[in-house]
Amino acid sequence: MKVILNKDLSSLGEEGDVKDVAKGYARNYLFPRGIALPYTPQIVKLFEARKAEIDAKKEQKRQDAMGLKERLESLELTIKLHAGPNGRLYGAVTTQTIADELDKQGFQIERKRIDLTGVSIKNVGKYKAIVKLYENSFAEIQFSIVGEEIKTEASKTPARLPRRRREGFASTATEASAETPLETAAEAPVEAPLAEAPAQTPVETSVEAPLAEVPAETPVETAFAETAAQAVVENDDTSTVPA
Repeated sequence: MKVILNKDLSSLGEEGDVKDVAKGYARNYLFPRGIALPYTPQIVKLFEARKAEIDAKKEQKRQDAMGLKERLESLELTIKLHAGPNGRLYGAVTTQTIADELDKQGFQIERKRIDLTGVSIKNVGKYKAIVKLYENSFAEIQFSIVGEEIKTEASKTPARLPRRRREGFASTATEASAETPLETAAEAPVEAPLAEAPAQTPVETSVEAPLAEVPAETPVETAFAETAAQAVVENDDTSTVPA
């Protein structure tokens, strides 16, 4: 469907241009917003009557583009980005990066009008970009990428020990905690009889009584002592952890 643009549209053209577009695009978007009008003999006559006005607007746009070109090319942009000690950037530089920096300088430039000339910027240094202006005019801008180191606080968490040292500490802790109730049980029968004081006889004599003989160990006590001793030996063998 053929239409005549009534307003400038960056993606399509400028006022007075004749374009061929899809019917749905024209009826649902261009016509309701007054961006374009149907190409009819009546509409063509209206635009022919406005030709001088439209040409004057285009000339003004050319003059504005020339002035913008001079200001952009005299501009020195410095962009600070995070980089490593070797100058390698942590992030990529895109056309949006340039557009944001130009906006800080007071230039409203759409990112799609900026071209980095196919260069992938990954290091600090000086570069250039092309800014498309009105019609076939363009501006070449120079900009510098300056590295900025990331300042981070020292970590408060202790550094992890090497694997071998961790294994050594684990082995020591295992040996220290290897005591078992069997060791205590082996000592208990020996201390228990000593704690009991011999009962005094009701009749005291002037002659000291002979010391009581230690009763011989019963077979049950002997077997318990041997079992406890064997358990201690086995426990020592199993608790030894290789370093």
